[in-house]
Amino acid sequence: MNMLSKFWNDEAGFVVSSELVLIGTILVLGVVVGLATVRDQVVQELGDLALAISNINQSYSFSGVTGHTSSVAGSIFDDNLDFCDSNTDVATDEPACIDVQITAIAGE
Repeated sequence: MNMLSKFWNDEAGFVVSSELVLIGTILVLGVVVGLATVRDQVVQELGDLALAISNINQSYSFSGVTGHTSSVAGSIFDDNLDFCDSNTDVATDEPACIDVQITAIAGE
């Protein structure tokens, strides 16, 4: 019975364990929020990269060349706009065809 009363009255580890639970909870919440922010920023940067790649001018042309014994006809390629492209794309725009935000529905 003496040993049971010693265990009952012993509070040496209580403060340390409750502090560790509190610190662990705060760290886990911070990591979750941080990872969500990293995810959103990675998606944003990948969208910006896609926007930059879509604005590369891919058209080319060369005129005909005539030599002493041969000739080559000219060729041309014109890069038309894709379904996600627009003529007003600037660096501060949201990424083309990527929507990261979800609008709130009233009443929910």
